[in-house]
Amino acid sequence: MRRRLSPEPRVSRHLLIRPFHRRDVEAMVDAVEMSLPDLRKWLPWAQGPYRRGDAASYIRESGSAWNEGRAFDFTIRRPEDPDRHLGNVSVWWTSRSARVGEIGYWIRSDEAGKGIGTEAAARVLGVAFDELEMHRVVVRIAVGNAGSERVADKLGFVREGLLREEVKVGAHWLDHSVWGLLEQEYRARLVEYAAAGWL
Repeated sequence: MRRRLSPEPRVSRHLLIRPFHRRDVEAMVDAVEMSLPDLRKWLPWAQGPYRRGDAASYIRESGSAWNEGRAFDFTIRRPEDPDRHLGNVSVWWTSRSARVGEIGYWIRSDEAGKGIGTEAAARVLGVAFDELEMHRVVVRIAVGNAGSERVADKLGFVREGLLREEVKVGAHWLDHSVWGLLEQEYRARLVEYAAAGWL
């Protein structure tokens, strides 16, 4: 089943998340460049300088993936400051037949620790479970990335195991922990999400 997803922006209590536009290149470069010292510890694509061409290529591929129904990348913004890129949150299919997907997120370094990642991920879980009708959502987190683990834990994901040396980042192989959230677990936590101000 290949579900089409509306490109309309989604909102939560404090945030607006929307698909990327071509005009987002400069804002993306600004956010990544200032965050590289933190991102390069965890992400293979953040190892060198991040240029306009890198952002433009990412945005083009993101648009293609969205149109083909493979993956859905969102830029995170504040409604009162819509030109400032706060980070990315994405959801993509890993098995359509089993209705399983995965999410990923990163937040620019000067906005980390403010709950943005948790709120954006909570909103994208609504996309996953309500709009795409997924049954299970996974997040894989590099071991040692305490901020990303806090997001998964607050949202009710269960740590299910460890993937040893799964991704090479720079010269090092990193283990990833695997966290899972089932549709019924998500629905049972919606009141909690709302009380926390994430929806």
